[in-house]
Amino acid sequence: MTKAKLSDEVKTYIVQALACFDSPSVVAKAVKAEFAQEVSRQLVESHDPNKKAASGLAPKWRSLFEETRKTFLEDTAAIAISHRAVRLRALQRMADKAETMGNMSLAAQLHRQAAEEVGNAYTNRRELTGKDGKELPVPVSPVTIFQLPDNGRS
Repeated sequence: MTKAKLSDEVKTYIVQALACFDSPSVVAKAVKAEFAQEVSRQLVESHDPNKKAASGLAPKWRSLFEETRKTFLEDTAAIAISHRAVRLRALQRMADKAETMGNMSLAAQLHRQAAEEVGNAYTNRRELTGKDGKELPVPVSPVTIFQLPDNGRS
């Protein structure tokens, strides 16, 4: 495939999608769906400054990539699935559909996943206190110190 002439709008879309960690094949499909323009994975990859194929990428696109990457990494609040309420609503829809389809095994798995979600099973937070915020009880184990018999050795 010859190198297609891309408009600035398409190039911006490609650079921003790559900065958001989309793979070149995903970006190529998205460009075809969004702009009705067929581009190869290799052409898409040539817009990723982290790849060797992008050695001739203009500074304008490099800076756009870096700005978009930085914003993407810092702003997870813009990603819907990062919010517990969104995940629970999606699990509710899936569980309802599984029940109507008669797939009780899947429905039960989804209910369990929702319960774990509510119970903070998917967080990195660990409670380092006992019940009601009190200190954890420290088990005291009795240590018996005894003297070994002297068997005549010195």
